[in-house]
Order: sequence, then C-alpha cells, then structure tokens
Amino acid sequence: MNSSLLERTLSAFRTHFDVVPHCVVQAPGRVNLIGEHTDYNDGFVLPCAIGFGTLVAATRRSDNQVHVVAADYDHQLDCFDLDQPITQRSDAPWANYVRGVVVMLLEHGLPLRGANLAIAGDVPQGAGLSSSASLEVAVGQAFKSLLSLDSLDATALALLAQRAENRFVGCNCGIMDQLISARGESGHALLIDCRTLDARPVPIPAGLAVMILHSRVRRGLVESEYNTRRQQCEAAAQHCKVLALRDLDLELLLQRCADLDPVVLRRARHIVTENQRTLDAADALERSDLQHLGALMEQSHASMRDDFEITVPAIDHLVDIVSAVIGAQGGARMTGGGFGGCVVALMPLAQVDTVRAAVHAQYRSPDGEHALVYVTDASAGAGILA
Repeated sequence: MNSSLLERTLSAFRTHFDVVPHCVVQAPGRVNLIGEHTDYNDGFVLPCAIGFGTLVAATRRSDNQVHVVAADYDHQLDCFDLDQPITQRSDAPWANYVRGVVVMLLEHGLPLRGANLAIAGDVPQGAGLSSSASLEVAVGQAFKSLLSLDSLDATALALLAQRAENRFVGCNCGIMDQLISARGESGHALLIDCRTLDARPVPIPAGLAVMILHSRVRRGLVESEYNTRRQQCEAAAQHCKVLALRDLDLELLLQRCADLDPVVLRRARHIVTENQRTLDAADALERSDLQHLGALMEQSHASMRDDFEITVPAIDHLVDIVSAVIGAQGGARMTGGGFGGCVVALMPLAQVDTVRAAVHAQYRSPDGEHALVYVTDASAGAGILA
C-alpha cells in the first residue's frame, strides 16, 4: 500500500476522532489471472492479490456505537448502534458494506464492541478489481485486530465478508474475491477450489510483471447478465444431473447435453473448459512455461468472447494489441465479470514499456479515452499494517 493512502486514512481518523488509532489494517483488491465465472460453478480460479486495496484505522470505544468516516466520500460519516437493528442506508451505499460485515460478525456470535473507523482505498473503482471485497475484508480485519478475535481465521473472515455482500448488500457474488483478499500471499497467485475452499499458492516467477489495463469501458449490463449467466449454468448442471458444472469434463458435457438449448450449451462449455484451463495454467505458471500459459490465456479470452459472450469489441481490441507485443512470452485476457472493465496480462518486466507504448498509441475507449495501465506485484492478503 502506498504512503499517501496511509496518510489519507490517518488524516481522516485524526480529524474526526482526535485520538491515535489502536491499529491500521489493510486488505487488497485482486486480479484474476484465469478462471472466469467458474467460482459460482464450484470450480477453480487463479487470482492474485494486488498492490491496491483498502486501509482501515480503528480504535475501541467505551460504548456500543460504531462510527465510520469514509475519506473517499468527502469524509461522510456513518453511525449505528450494535444494540439496535442495523439496516441499510439508501443515501450512502458505501456504508452498507461496513454495516453488512458488522451484521455478519454479530450473527456469527462474535463479541463485538463499539469502534471508531476511518476508511480509505485506492482500488480503481468500476474496474472489476474487487474494491467491494477489499472493503468488506478490511472492515472484518479491523474488528478482528481491534478486539483480538483470534477464532476468526482468514477463511472464516472471507466467508463472512461474502455473506455480507450476498445477504445484506444484495449482490450474489461467489467466494473468490473475498478469499483472495483475506488469504493472498506475496509473490504468489492462489489456485482456489471454490467448492472445498482449498487453496494452493502458485509462485509467480521472478521478472514476470502483472499488468492490469483498465479499458475505460463502463461496465454496463453486468448485474443482469451475471444473473442470466448464473441461471444458464444452473440449468445446464440440472439438465446433466450434476451438482455443478465443475463435475463435468467436455466429453461428458457433450454426451449429456446434446439436446440442450444451444446458447445454454455454449455457456456450459465455457465453464467446463475454463476449469481445465485454470488447472493447466497453475501448472504452467509453476513451471515458468510462459508460452503454454499465454496460449491458455488466449483460449480463455476466446471462450469468454464466443461461448460466454461477456467481452465487448474494445476489450477484444485491447487484448489483441497487448498479445501482439508479448508474443509467446506471456499472455493477455479480459478479467472480471465482463462487459467492460480490465484486461490482465503477464509478461517479462522488460516488455512493460513496449506494451505500454503500444497501448497508448493504438487504443482508445469508445469515449476516446486512453487505457489506464497499472503494473503490480502479487501482494499479501489482509493483515495489520501498523
């Protein structure tokens, strides 16, 4: 996390609470290297935590009030009482992520007390890099650190954060975003089994850059199309008489789904093939086989474009520009829910400037904007910063 973000967090805390915080915690955003829309199909994903995230400065109170100031929203203040029903705020959507986490911590039976919190983040908004999960996990980590809730391990924290988004905020997301934010390891991606929540750290080779390119395409249709894709996947699994599409390989899918609606079959084919690509990509990354990894990322993007139909022309063009420069030394693909957002690319550090220059010269969003380019390391998951 950068020093300016820490200073912004501490400044908001000092301004509103006029005391020194007991702790400052962080939780990162994430980028998914491969494995798109597989998480809610009980499948496999390969994300890494990134060097952008959310900081929370916190101190204990002597009462059961929670006071929260959001440095990123003009220092807007939210206050609520742990002894009273905690409801949504329609006028401050950011506050619902905080409130939702607190509700889930209480439902989990944890002994909460009042707290003062100041929150600031630098995860690019609307880019599909999981600013919401970063916020949720950071709030949970703040209460864990502040109140010494040692029984709350990283996986349990991620599950409560996901539950807050599902049940309180109202977004039916999978577990990947919260889990990588809570359990990320520096220098590693994490191969996550979204059914068992087992996770295997996969080292990212030295000298390999993780580049995130924000297309500046506003992510329209995400919620409605996400729900439609989820329903189509569930319908395919039910038709094939399996618990989830994770339980099929391509041969079995084609055997059992010959009479399935062609669109639903394409959706299922993406999930089944993407699961295998994700497993293969983790192995390729571990072997530093960048040529095979790049081919798998290319196949993943084509599957999202043609079978799952969640890319847009500007994203496809951006992937083509980056891939042409990288060649066989890495790969690029859309990352995130789709219909805009970001491209992720893996490449040798020596290629970063060349890729950046090509994108600057050849890419404009539909509104005429340059892509925003970030180069990041695989970062550690949530924890105490100070």
